[in-house]
Amino acid sequence: MIPELNIGRDGTARAEVPWADTDTRRPSKSLKLILLGLTLFAAAILFAASNDRLARFVEGVVAGWTADPAETAKAAKRKAIAKLITETETDSIVPAAEGADAVARNALLPVSTLPVEAARPFMMPVVSLVQATNAQRCLTQAIYYEAATESDAGKAAVAQVILNRMKHPAYPNTVCGVIYQGSTRPGCQFSFACDGSMRRPPVPALWRRSAEIARAALAGHVETSVGMATHYHANYVLPRWAPKLTKIEQIGAHIFYRWPGSWGKPGAFSDAYTGAEYIPAFSQLYAGGAAAAEALPGVVIATQGVPLPRDPTDHRADNDVGGRVDVTKGWVPNIPDPTQSKARFDSLTSQQGADAAPEIQPGT
Repeated sequence: MIPELNIGRDGTARAEVPWADTDTRRPSKSLKLILLGLTLFAAAILFAASNDRLARFVEGVVAGWTADPAETAKAAKRKAIAKLITETETDSIVPAAEGADAVARNALLPVSTLPVEAARPFMMPVVSLVQATNAQRCLTQAIYYEAATESDAGKAAVAQVILNRMKHPAYPNTVCGVIYQGSTRPGCQFSFACDGSMRRPPVPALWRRSAEIARAALAGHVETSVGMATHYHANYVLPRWAPKLTKIEQIGAHIFYRWPGSWGKPGAFSDAYTGAEYIPAFSQLYAGGAAAAEALPGVVIATQGVPLPRDPTDHRADNDVGGRVDVTKGWVPNIPDPTQSKARFDSLTSQQGADAAPEIQPGT
C-alpha cells in the first residue's frame, strides 16, 4: 500500500496509509458478530432438540414462515368448527339456564337478519323395503317423542333438522344414524333416545300424524321456515352453545339454529345418503340414570350391565324400540306362519278388534 504525504496546518509533512486504522478493523468486527450469531443459533437448535416444548415452538415458528396463509386460515377454521361440534355434542346436558330464566334469556338472543335459505328436497332412495321402513320408523320416533304436541309445522321442522344433519359432514349420513348418534352415552343428540321416553307407549292419533309427517319428509317435503337448521332446543332450557350458533326461528316451544358462517350455507350440505338404516335395541341405549328415574316415577330404570325386567303387558319384540301394540282395542300380537294358507290369514285378521285399523298401529 503506498503512503500518502499530507501537509498539516503547521507546515509539517506526515506520511499516512489510507484507512489503515479503520477499514482494516471493520470487517473483523462484522465477522465476529456473524460467527457469534451462528454459534448462538446452533446452540439454540441443540437445546431445542433436547426440549420437546421448545422444539414444538421452533417448529411452529418455522412452519409459520413457510406456510401458505390461505391453508393456515382453513386449518384454523377447521379447528374452530371441530371445537364447536364438540361443544354442541357434550354440553347439551349442562344448560346455562332452565325454566323461566331460560325463556327470558332465549328471547334476548337475536334472530339472524339474513335470508333463510331452504334446504334441497330429500327423496328416500329405493334401497330396500327394510331400509325404507327403518328410516321411516326412526324419523317417526324422533318426530313423536320430540314434538308430538307441537303443530304440524313444528313436527316438520324437527324432521327437517334431522334430514339437514344427514346431508352435513358433521353427522352420520343415514336417518337412523343421525337420530341415534351418541345414544349409548349421556348427552345423546336427541334426548328421547336416552332419557327413557320410549318406555311410554305412544298416543295412536299423535303417532299416526308423526308417521305422516315422516313419510312426507322422506318423499321430498321441505320445511322452509327453518332453512338449513341443524340444531334446536326447547325454549325452557338455554344450552351453552346457543349463543354461538345462528338463531333462525322459533316454532312452538322449539328454537331452531344453523351453523354460523359457510358451514350453515346450502353448499356445506353436500354429503350423500349412505343407506344401511339401523334401529338399536333398548339394551344398547343409554339407561338414563337418576334423571330419567325422576322424570318417570314408578318406571324401573336399567343400569349398565343389568337387563331391564320384562314388562308382561309389553308385546314388542326385544329389538323393537317403536310403539306398542294397543291390546286394549282387541289387537292380538299373533302373526300367522307365512307358509299357512291365505284363508288361515284372513281368519286370524278377522278376529282382531274392530276399533283399530291395521294401518294405524303404533310403532308401524
